[in-house]
Amino acid sequence: MALLGAQLVITLIMVSVIQKLSPHFSLAKWILCSTGLTRYLHPTDDELRKLSGVPREKGKSKKDKRNGHTEQGKASTFHVPRSLDIQLDTVGISPYDIVHLRYYTEYQWLVDFSLYASIVYVISEVYQFFFPLKEEFNLSMLWCLLVVFFAFKLLASLTVQYFQSEESIGERSTCIVTGLIYLLIAMIILIVPETTLEVGLDRAYRSFNESASAFLETQGLNSSGPASKIVVKFFIAVGCGILGALFTFPGLRMARMHWDSLKFCQDRIWLKFLLNLSFAMPFMLVLLWVKPLSRDYLTGRVFAGMSAPLLSSEAFETIRLAAVVFAVVLRFLLMPIYLQAYLNLAYDRVEEQKKEAGRITNVDLQKKISSIFYYLCVVTLQYVAPILMCLFFALMYKTLGDYTWTGFLQEALPLDECSADWDTQRAVEAARAAVSSTQDSASTADDGNILSTAQSIQLSLQSLKSVFTKDVYRGLFGFATWWSCFIWFAASSLGMVYQTYFTKS
Repeated sequence: MALLGAQLVITLIMVSVIQKLSPHFSLAKWILCSTGLTRYLHPTDDELRKLSGVPREKGKSKKDKRNGHTEQGKASTFHVPRSLDIQLDTVGISPYDIVHLRYYTEYQWLVDFSLYASIVYVISEVYQFFFPLKEEFNLSMLWCLLVVFFAFKLLASLTVQYFQSEESIGERSTCIVTGLIYLLIAMIILIVPETTLEVGLDRAYRSFNESASAFLETQGLNSSGPASKIVVKFFIAVGCGILGALFTFPGLRMARMHWDSLKFCQDRIWLKFLLNLSFAMPFMLVLLWVKPLSRDYLTGRVFAGMSAPLLSSEAFETIRLAAVVFAVVLRFLLMPIYLQAYLNLAYDRVEEQKKEAGRITNVDLQKKISSIFYYLCVVTLQYVAPILMCLFFALMYKTLGDYTWTGFLQEALPLDECSADWDTQRAVEAARAAVSSTQDSASTADDGNILSTAQSIQLSLQSLKSVFTKDVYRGLFGFATWWSCFIWFAASSLGMVYQTYFTKS
């Protein structure tokens, strides 16, 4: 049986589609240029001179026109009152405007690659639904893993900027403090029993420890396990702290955009409802992993007048996965609203400046307005990267954890510790059998037989696959999904608290 099979065909077809389609269509460019976003133009020097009554410098106009903006900026710096009545012009965003923006290439690559990875995942899921072949390696998981890696890398590169700049002392301290706080929270959460928070890490460790021990024993190595549970959970907590620090400023930015979006849709009730629902969805996702509030209530409790619980375990898992997908899709649909709220900061800055006394140079005033649009792709990355990580963690949790999208169509099956122990025992036996088959085939194979060598490699991969059981994947990616949703909501909530109590309405 082929290790890749149809998965390799799907991947190769999508790579060909990317090469042919990417020069002509880009989802990232369409979001910024075709959804009605408008930016504010800063006033020119002539407009500022007319409004402030500053006389035009003699003998400079021809030289300015001939030598360009650099000479003009150096020669025509003047002061204007901060309370100057400035009316900003608006213009739609065109593809020529965003090409030169900072981090535009990274933003375009992340969004477009995420779209192609989603298509590969959907096609693979449909194929696996009709032709379930357990021996094939699911290459869509590699695509999902690459999206998570790219999103993490871009968030890390944005956070590193705060540590490289000498003017970002406050941002640097905020990242360090929030990272340590999230580290402490993660260490507290990791000691919560599975009966309260069902992330599945204890079951994952037990399954991996037993399977790995069996694998090492078949190789002639005596070992009680790869590492102790305390060490494993400590490194998981460190990773949680780092990820929480990376989510801090995206969450604060998200809170500011949500705050501004609500101000501009006071008379649109349905849009206001969708904005609040989108903001609250991560908190609802977090509650779905709290067992007494979700699984026990929906799958274990029998209400009056009913003969069975509301949902089966399979239906509950389907609802939990579908809720993550719904939250991400809703955020993407509301993305133009949030981005326009960010672009409106240029107007808000001018209005706030009108209430101030003193004077400001024309160059500083123009930079104050144009910098909003200059950092549009940075803000868009901070908006997109966290939700993509949550989405693709959930997709990997579903596929590698052997869940299904059709849980409502299946009969309820008990999910308890006994069944989990039985799965672990079967995984241990499979590991021993795979390694024994590998040793037998290696002893009987000829040195020049390519087919026997390929079979040995396949059996070795199967033995390694038996070590990473579905319980291991459920624990790792289940906790990754839950933690991403948790810090997604926690960082946004921290930003909302700041906007409520420390900023002017």
